[in-house]
Amino acid sequence: MKTLGAILAGGRATRFGSDKAVALLAGRPLLDHALAALRPHVDALIVVGRPVENQPMVADWPAPDRGPLGGIAGALRHAAANGFDQLLSISVDCVRLPPDLRAQLDPAPAFLESQPVIGLWPVAARGELEALLEDDRDRSMRAFARRIGARAVIADFVPPNINSPADLDRLADL
Repeated sequence: MKTLGAILAGGRATRFGSDKAVALLAGRPLLDHALAALRPHVDALIVVGRPVENQPMVADWPAPDRGPLGGIAGALRHAAANGFDQLLSISVDCVRLPPDLRAQLDPAPAFLESQPVIGLWPVAARGELEALLEDDRDRSMRAFARRIGARAVIADFVPPNINSPADLDRLADL
């Protein structure tokens, strides 16, 4: 299976208070950490929602401000157009991943129970996701997961979830 990796980096980061993707951890932007964490798990990488030098960028679908599902929809469209079978998505603040992440999530569709944005999604689910986004009722990750019968994977790994500068400081102290 050919897997595209997508880092969702188009959010407003309102709880964080500034652009989370460029916030520094150990002297490097969070986006750089996320790229490094995801790279070993996928055949190719894209960043969704923001231009990044030397990295393919994809826009949210159908427009910005649709939350993580808009980013995943844009990434699934890109994956379908470029011959990928599945998409592995993470958020821009996911600076670490377990070495066996793909094995834990295989077969798709599946997501980490503790952070549903970290998921393995079949490209074939694109139509269902687009229908959900056009419906405009419940645009949550869990609604999408239910709609396509995705498994919630309970893992020992607890992904970093950086929603405030204090969260970033705590992570830096580790």
